Amino acid sequence: QGCVQKYIVKNYFYYYLFKFSAALGEEIFYITFLPFIYWNIDHSVSRRMIIIWSIVMYIGQVSKDILKWPRPLSPPVVKLEMRTDAEYGMPSTHAMAATAISFSFLIATMNQYKYPFELGLVVAFVFSTLVCLSRLYTGMHTVLDVIGGALISAVLLVLLYPVWDTIDHLLLTSPFCPLLSIVVPLVLCYNYPKLDYYSPTRGDTTTILGAGAGATVGFWLNNQYAMPAYTSENFHLGFPLITSKMLVVVLARFFVGIFIVLLTRRLMKSVVLSMLGYRYKFPIGDLEARRRLEVEVPYKFITYSSVGFSATVLVPLLHGLLGLM
Repeated sequence: QGCVQKYIVKNYFYYYLFKFSAALGEEIFYITFLPFIYWNIDHSVSRRMIIIWSIVMYIGQVSKDILKWPRPLSPPVVKLEMRTDAEYGMPSTHAMAATAISFSFLIATMNQYKYPFELGLVVAFVFSTLVCLSRLYTGMHTVLDVIGGALISAVLLVLLYPVWDTIDHLLLTSPFCPLLSIVVPLVLCYNYPKLDYYSPTRGDTTTILGAGAGATVGFWLNNQYAMPAYTSENFHLGFPLITSKMLVVVLARFFVGIFIVLLTRRLMKSVVLSMLGYRYKFPIGDLEARRRLEVEVPYKFITYSSVGFSATVLVPLLHGLLGLM
């Protein structure tokens, strides 16, 4: 235990394909793709995807620590990842996230944009399949873990779809939305299932719920006090192809936005961790202290709620100032 298995890569195509596919279910993808949709495609699509993503991921993470099914034994499998090895296996949250994101995007756009439904269905299926297969290739999940994750996500999509519009309307108009968007996720994070040893699932869950909370508050503020920054008239999925001018604007929005989002994450991590270190008397580099409940939850929740708020409020304001609307 604690030793990294040595392995020889015999097929570099599969190796890089599935390593890349695995990254499509991690923070680097969420922090780029979901804001991109908000900045460049459609607010309503982005809102629905973030709602689904937050709910699906919370249920998936909690289910792991309730079921406590172990990951595949190594050997015989070779594990190409180590960070999440301390987590339990069932269900695969990579499979859940990939299924939720790809198919919620398809469902949210198929009636608003002109593109072949068959093409959208194929893209969603290929995306989710690649991520699912990557979890088998990297040795992190069994076939049952992956199938279970995809099926749970599919069932949640079916159950949530009829109330999408109702939830979206309440999040935009209810005066209680900002309070509930912060309090409910915090309560869920502080009451996360306890384990006999440390696992990154609680921290990851707090990250997801924090980002969703910050984004939800941003959605509400934009609806109450600002005009929608981008509508379906700004960007069209399908044909005709994107013009060069539109492509420049899209890329400018994206790179400006990502810079602000990453800067926010970096600054808030430093500030919040310093404040908690002062409060609980531990050095910032003390990893064990950062894993304690009273440190990990506020540290990750405040940091990523700031990221979500920045992506939905500060970045669109900056886009406006720079003439990128």
